[in-house]
Order: sequence, then C-alpha cells, then structure tokens
Amino acid sequence: MVFFLLMSLETGAGVILCIEKALEQSGMSREDVNYINVHATSTPAGDLKEYNALIHCFGQNPDLRVNSTKSMIGHLLGASGAVEAVAAVQDTKLLVGPKKERLDVKVALSNSFGFGGHNSSVLFAPYK
Repeated sequence: MVFFLLMSLETGAGVILCIEKALEQSGMSREDVNYINVHATSTPAGDLKEYNALIHCFGQNPDLRVNSTKSMIGHLLGASGAVEAVAAVQDTKLLVGPKKERLDVKVALSNSFGFGGHNSSVLFAPYK
C-alpha cells in the first residue's frame, strides 16, 4: 500500500498523514509495524519532523526497530525509494545497531519524502 502526500516541513503534519493513510488504506495496525526504514537524509528539519511523526504514530514501542539505508549507501535521489523498499523487505534478517539482532518482521514501513512533495509511506507484510 502506498500513500502519497505533500510533506509540511513546518509542522511535520504531512509525514504523519502519509503514515496514517498508508496504515488506514492497508488495514494494518500501527502495533503490527515492527520495522521502519526511515527517509533520514541527515537534514535537521527533515529528520526531526520524521522522528516526531514516528513518535506520534507509533509511540514509545520498545519492539519497533528503525534503520536508515542512506546512512550506509548515501542518497540515491530518484532511486532511493525503490532501493529502500528492497532493503525494507530484504535487510531485516540482520540489523546492526548497538548489537546485532535478527528480527521477525510482521510489517515493515518504508518512508520516502522527496523534492517537490513526491512523498510516500509503503507497508510490506509477509504473504500468508
């Protein structure tokens, strides 16, 4: 499920709405999401708004794991969304942070917020 919406850098409301609409349209619960590949371009305005949106949408969930592909491969501009979607599906078998861990992904969220309002939140879940 993909939901596109303009992101408001002033309030972060666009990020929140993008995530909430993706959840709503997919029928997924926010409690089901346990992995997020964030947009995270290392810009103070963008990263803070995305962080605040994640807290707003998911609260302080200790089971939620967050990763940024750009921190490892850089910003691929127009290709970022596609590469990060693949990473959200494939790279969760082993996450590296303060410790290495395996993650049984229930639902993965991949955020892409681009220039000129080309923004999306995509949810992935295993086929049952």
